[in-house]
Amino acid sequence: MIPDIRQAFNQQFTPSRYADLLAGLTVETGVTPAFRVAETPVFVPKKLEEQLLAAGEEVIKTVRRPDLLELTEAAIPKGYLVPKENHHPQFIIVDFAVTRNEAGELVPQLIELQGFPSLFGFQEMLARQYRQYMPVPETFCTFGPGLDRAGYVDLLRRCILGTHHPSNVILLEVLPRRQKTLIDFVCTEMLLGIPVVCVTDLVQESKKLYYLKNGEKVRVQRIYNRMIFEDLATYKDELGTIVNFQHELEVEWATHPNWYYRVSKFLLPFIHGPFAPKAWFLHELPVLPQDLENYVLKPLFSFAGQGVIIDPTPAHVEKIEDPENWILQQKVEYAAAIETPTGSAKCEIRLMYCWPDDAPAPVLAQNLARLSKGKMIGVNYNRDLDWVGGSSCFFEP
Repeated sequence: MIPDIRQAFNQQFTPSRYADLLAGLTVETGVTPAFRVAETPVFVPKKLEEQLLAAGEEVIKTVRRPDLLELTEAAIPKGYLVPKENHHPQFIIVDFAVTRNEAGELVPQLIELQGFPSLFGFQEMLARQYRQYMPVPETFCTFGPGLDRAGYVDLLRRCILGTHHPSNVILLEVLPRRQKTLIDFVCTEMLLGIPVVCVTDLVQESKKLYYLKNGEKVRVQRIYNRMIFEDLATYKDELGTIVNFQHELEVEWATHPNWYYRVSKFLLPFIHGPFAPKAWFLHELPVLPQDLENYVLKPLFSFAGQGVIIDPTPAHVEKIEDPENWILQQKVEYAAAIETPTGSAKCEIRLMYCWPDDAPAPVLAQNLARLSKGKMIGVNYNRDLDWVGGSSCFFEP
């Protein structure tokens, strides 16, 4: 998105450099990414960065509303409420489409948000690998304002470990070895020294949780939660008998499962501004817009773009039996803003915030980018294309 840097990058790119990048990721972690990694990072111009930061802060203001718990009471599905909710989510991610305004300038538009961790471990490693194998300007940075690698790792440590020893903190997931984000789990373990534990490997005694290490029980005092709770239902038969998280347990969460629902698409209708497309709960609309083709239908309780109806019709709406669980959002036109040797790519940028227990407000820590040449953004929708996939943003100094 910075023409001279983009042109220089494309001219210096070689397939062997890309192969070395992918090999470097595997050598460092012992895991081959299960999703496509893009050939290029994204070089973000200063003006767009400033707009992203301002837009992100407006979203954070909504998350920090004093009445947020009351506002989001209906956000948690029945049967998914978990006790001992803490005061705020330790992680918040906010996704923006890169679009063009009427003047042709690049501007961000809010797509989604979540009170849930993203690839905080992997993105740090990916940025380092881009620097090692690709022509990245030395002064460009992927971290949030004022952070370097040491500050970033310390911020993650405060969020994930809290006050506990790494051996008493676990990264918890459903069947982690089969997850596409396994490489991120390994990166996190390497950064912080916490074990990756499957939900089936937890041992409960009264209100205490343990995991087994070398045949011995180790107390779990804090959970870095990477579980999407719907997976517990999806894999119920395979998982067998597991801990009932609806019971009160003597454990801390980072982030508590309830925040996955509270800070989610549920908040889109409450966020306003030039960066926020209009959004409504479907059941609160007295009539559908006449230009329905300019909107998208999003289910509240879905992940990674699943269930989204990009080109809705009245017939789609009529078939929805639970309109209270759907959002109608103004459609966003992604800009083909990144020139590649095989055609222009669209871009979505994720701002990744950390909010330690002892911090007054969230801190922008890291970012993630997705490049696409198809109708849908996301690494699952561009498998047979090149110069697309997961990436990192390097911000102009």
